[in-house]
Amino acid sequence: MFSGLMNFLRACWRPVSTDRYVHTGSDVLGRQDGLLWYKDTGQHMNGEFSMAVVQANSLLEDQSQVESGSLSLNESGPFGSFFGVYDGHGGPETARYINDHLFRHLKRFTSEQQSMSVDVIRKAFQATEEGFLSQVAKQWSVKPQIAAVGSCCLVGVLCGGTLYIANLGDSRAVLGRLVKATGEVLALQLSEEHNASIESVRQELHSLHPDDSQIVVLKHNVWRVKGIIQISRSIGDVYLKRAEFNREPLYSKFRVRESFTRPILSADPSILMHPLQPIDQFIIFASDGLWEHLSNQEAVDIVQNSPRSGSARRLVKAALQEAAKKREMRYSDLKKIDRGVRRHFHDDITVIVVFLDINLVSRASSVKGPTISVRGGGVNIPANTLAPCTTPTELGSTR
Repeated sequence: MFSGLMNFLRACWRPVSTDRYVHTGSDVLGRQDGLLWYKDTGQHMNGEFSMAVVQANSLLEDQSQVESGSLSLNESGPFGSFFGVYDGHGGPETARYINDHLFRHLKRFTSEQQSMSVDVIRKAFQATEEGFLSQVAKQWSVKPQIAAVGSCCLVGVLCGGTLYIANLGDSRAVLGRLVKATGEVLALQLSEEHNASIESVRQELHSLHPDDSQIVVLKHNVWRVKGIIQISRSIGDVYLKRAEFNREPLYSKFRVRESFTRPILSADPSILMHPLQPIDQFIIFASDGLWEHLSNQEAVDIVQNSPRSGSARRLVKAALQEAAKKREMRYSDLKKIDRGVRRHFHDDITVIVVFLDINLVSRASSVKGPTISVRGGGVNIPANTLAPCTTPTELGSTR
């Protein structure tokens, strides 16, 4: 079976030309190396950060951002840092929309409330969901497929010594916490995931849909909501939330056969408030493409045992090495496989490592710090230069 796949890939193989993608010079906005984009080090209000993105899909479906400075529309603050990882599925449109709108909504609601809170974050998620629904409604007649595009959404907000973690889907935030007695740094997962593979998520779906015995279905040894999608919460996926979009001209393979009156998926995030302590060393925010290959503790160990600069890129490399190992191939050969075909081996992977300087973390939210805005990059070249092979579109772990 594996030899057959390799024969297929050899026919489609197109080695990456390094001079086609590599951008040299300052890493202010990040650098590109083949399908890898990275920013090895940067400064946010509460410490340092490192970012990296590796593309596997023909179009990058992961989006990400780091924002630092005022968290409201008022220059008087509150001030802090914002981190977002948006893992799209079915296409890049929803993740891109979140990248353009979620932080703006957060600033608007913070201005209205004049402080950061769980309520502000929840309202920002809701406004983003409603905004994307409006986009789908406008484009439905000419681009019905947009109703089947969605995204996981993982956000971290650092403000006034408190870390807020908000999540929809199966991206993950993991804290590296020092154990003073031993000097070890242990992994503590901060985000709550919404994936049908988790028994509590299946129980929640059954309780929300008591009359639907098929709300979760075991399909090819994978639990899926309605036999279609693994995650139970997302932005987008409008066809599973509004019955008027679960019909032609949307492709039949995406549609739910039975009619429904209440949304199947939710856009209500799980939100955690975590008062930061001096023993809290760093946080890893990453899409599930990383966690498919590394455990929480393995990722924390890699960050803890290496220099800060390049931490995110190091995590991506470790995940790719594991992906290559699982297919009994060399990492150097995996790197030569172009986007699209690469999706047979791993997902798009996005990582943001946020280091915490307790002296900066503990200061008041009224103290102004450096203003930055960085977005994770990817290969962005004309569609007609895609590899000529057709690759399956349903290889993702989310759908």
